Amino acid sequence: MNISEVTAYSPTLHDEMAALMCHLSDTAQCSEAALRRTLTSRDCHLFVATDEEGHIVGSATLCLFCSPLGWKGSIEDVVVSPLCRGQHLGRALMEHILNFCHALQAENESAPLTLQLTSRASRTAARSLYASLGFTTKDTGFFTLKI
Repeated sequence: MNISEVTAYSPTLHDEMAALMCHLSDTAQCSEAALRRTLTSRDCHLFVATDEEGHIVGSATLCLFCSPLGWKGSIEDVVVSPLCRGQHLGRALMEHILNFCHALQAENESAPLTLQLTSRASRTAARSLYASLGFTTKDTGFFTLKI
């Protein structure tokens, strides 16, 4: 397996990402427009795991932003194909993102980076993975609103 950052759009990329995203939830949809915005944003980094034939079998997105409380990164849409689960691809994707963030931090020593992510309680394997990497749960409510 290979993990790399994707920076260019292609119809094949869209098709493979759309097929993968449906494993996050019944309502997850990867539109062409959203994928293009992700790839063209300088603050978003889409990482994919590919198999020996170059097909995407896992992905995770890092979104960086600043707030008055500091520099933050949100890890979004971490997903591995059901056919490849149990092969530690989720761990490899997360470790790749952590290494990427450590490199960013080294370039920008004055600003600590706080990473955050969410995971449904039903995703016990994912939550166990995040805890094993040092993430802790935060006692907060998480709200969403589509506009």
